[in-house]
Amino acid sequence: MPSKTVFSDARAVAEALTPSYPVYCLDLAGLAAHTQAFVEAFPGRVLYAMKCNPYPKIVDTLYEAGVRHFDTASLPEIAQVREAHRDTEAYYMNPVKSRAVIRTAYEVYGVRHFVVDHQSELDKTLEATGGDGIVVHVRLKTDETKVSFDLASKFGAPFDEAVDLLASVHRDGLRCGLAFHVGSQCRTAQAYRDALALCARVIDKSGVNIGYLDVGGGFPAYYPGQVIAPLREYFQAISDELETMHLRNDTVLMCEPGRALVADCCSLLTQVLLRKENSIYINDGIYGSLSELVLTRMELPMRVVRLDGSVSTQTRQFDVYGPTCDSTDILPDQCALPDDIREGDWIEIGQLGAYSNSAATRFNGFSTETFVEVQSVFR
Repeated sequence: MPSKTVFSDARAVAEALTPSYPVYCLDLAGLAAHTQAFVEAFPGRVLYAMKCNPYPKIVDTLYEAGVRHFDTASLPEIAQVREAHRDTEAYYMNPVKSRAVIRTAYEVYGVRHFVVDHQSELDKTLEATGGDGIVVHVRLKTDETKVSFDLASKFGAPFDEAVDLLASVHRDGLRCGLAFHVGSQCRTAQAYRDALALCARVIDKSGVNIGYLDVGGGFPAYYPGQVIAPLREYFQAISDELETMHLRNDTVLMCEPGRALVADCCSLLTQVLLRKENSIYINDGIYGSLSELVLTRMELPMRVVRLDGSVSTQTRQFDVYGPTCDSTDILPDQCALPDDIREGDWIEIGQLGAYSNSAATRFNGFSTETFVEVQSVFR
């Protein structure tokens, strides 16, 4: 069989393929090293959030790096994980599920961990599974904090409801867990301290000695213009707060990282289709790999790749449009690019391992489906 091609970087990809289509460049070796470090440093069980990037080679790399637990939100995610690696465990952490899917997850794929944030969802889960051997995690609503996405607006039981719900899980004779999510790209470790303090109050008031505590995701990645603390400070904040909670010795601590693991393992190689004065048109956009920018307004690192000459060191601000016929297909903020950028140039956009291919649509027939492996990506 032919050996696998691993390019040195995005420029080498452009030289070899001269692609007129967008290309995802994956640094799988870097992903493996980063994942191993995260798994070793976090003081508990690491569940990878499949929604962040379910590309099979990424999932396989995470598995090879030591991840055996996966946060899933749908039956296809559960099936992908369990069918690819039979010794993994899938956790159904979407608080709203259909009865049929709960039953299939339980009976076919052996899922035993389910999250709920309402009594009706608990009743549904019991009816669909019978309750034998399951763990029910009560999702607690946390206070708003410094995040790119506040996930508490859709999910999470308020304090008093969480107390009642946890007590109900315990009365039903089920193994009990408590879960929260401070929001995506959380920029302060204090958010975890505050959330864990709230968990302690729920546990005390409910009188339930939980067996599982899930601190969710939210661990940040590094993006230009953002100041965040090292991940070790987040882990230390969690450990410090746990020391005050007087949990059972066998309580399992869990987390659900996505962005923090995969954000910097991938860049996107796009090509300029047209330049109009201070506007450029590229072959990917907000209906594709760049959809997250619409809501987060995050800045991404960019550099131009030109094969037939040098690129100007002078920059100017450009409006960047995607390839679709929709006039709203434009990045929300202008981008600083070389002032001589032109048709045929490629732009490598870094930090796109999270919520890029997983959130892309096929609007207008455009899609980004080419993945290559590289030794390094632009960060």
